[in-house]
Amino acid sequence: MALRFIGIDPNTGDGESPTVWVDQAKGEIVIQGWKPEPELKEQCASFELPGHAVGIPGHEQVVRVPARMVATLREACHVVEQRAEVP
Repeated sequence: MALRFIGIDPNTGDGESPTVWVDQAKGEIVIQGWKPEPELKEQCASFELPGHAVGIPGHEQVVRVPARMVATLREACHVVEQRAEVP
């Protein structure tokens, strides 16, 4: 797996480090964030959407990422999109 570091929360301190990478081999964004409060996780798990099972599968996770990382997430999206454009 070839991870490309994109960025870290600009307000990172000890033990606080939401981080974004791109898995260049798979063309996927990898995010490290904060664990959500139980109430938020329950809310996320209760959504009913067409084509989407209710609940969060055991192999998936909900994470929180601060809004101040929007530019970092955009950069990760750009990196993944560039990879997809290469034949």
